[in-house]
Amino acid sequence: MEHSLSRNLDDTVRKALGHAAPTAALVVYDRQSALARLLADGYRVALPHAGFVDFDGVSVADLMAAVDALPPGSLVVLVQSTRFQILEFRFRLELFRRGLHVVEHPHVGRLPEREAAVYVDALAYDPAYYRGLGAALKARVDAAGTIRVVSPGGVLVYGGPFEDAKLNVGDYAGFTHVGGQFPIGEVFTEPVDLEAVNGAVAIAAFGADDFSVTFLDEPFLAHIERGRVVAAPDAPAAFGAILEDIAAAEGEVWVRELGFGINRAMTASRRVTDVGTYERMCGVHVSLGAKHAVYAKAGFSKRKARFHVDVFCATERVEVDGGVVFEGGGWVW
Repeated sequence: MEHSLSRNLDDTVRKALGHAAPTAALVVYDRQSALARLLADGYRVALPHAGFVDFDGVSVADLMAAVDALPPGSLVVLVQSTRFQILEFRFRLELFRRGLHVVEHPHVGRLPEREAAVYVDALAYDPAYYRGLGAALKARVDAAGTIRVVSPGGVLVYGGPFEDAKLNVGDYAGFTHVGGQFPIGEVFTEPVDLEAVNGAVAIAAFGADDFSVTFLDEPFLAHIERGRVVAAPDAPAAFGAILEDIAAAEGEVWVRELGFGINRAMTASRRVTDVGTYERMCGVHVSLGAKHAVYAKAGFSKRKARFHVDVFCATERVEVDGGVVFEGGGWVW
């Protein structure tokens, strides 16, 4: 696994971020979890010219001095068992503000050691696949009139037009910032009119309030009318409690993000239990709750919107304007 890890990290920094020596690089890491230690050691092979800082072994002043010494365009890698808290700001955003390129691995301490191999495989970077599929899906979605998500016992129908689809595929051409959270692999959108979502979808897994993923032996159907979840009679009690919490805080349970995960290392059966990582899994996820940081909607108050809960569909097929784009567990492009 160590060999594949260093190869995948090397591909990520070279092919996705365009980094190469002698451009400066800094790896900030901790050793509080097995996966953090594994990643830090992997970067020592992939970035032998980089400086390395153990977050728990330096003062904030010394860490920021190391960051201050980096010229714009340098690479900073953050390997975090939780998430580094640096003074009053979110560290990645401060690094972007300085013109630095960033690879962030947050919350790796949430993954048990048995899931490390899946995480390592999810870091593999194939530019032709990610960029080709990402561009193809975006083109289809941006022009779509209807998207249908077909799952066992239900069809969820989205009426267009759709918001400008966003890509997380390791292609930063034209972007203000270079880098982000890894592993990557997602195309997401939502309808311009959130009420243009109707039908039913089978849910196979869902995120919990501790950011873990609850996987189910049997999917259950959630029924949706005019963009709101109206019933899920066979849902487990834990999911019912999530619906109750959202409804109590926001008045109703909106369906917002339509996410197409394209990372082939993670599937319905090859899993990780951190929801922020698993949302890149090869398949479809949607978000429940009014909160969405990317798409602003009239009538949705950022102050009152509290929930963004990812749920993962038991997807048999995805159709865009009648054409199949997902089937048999993989994307068709």
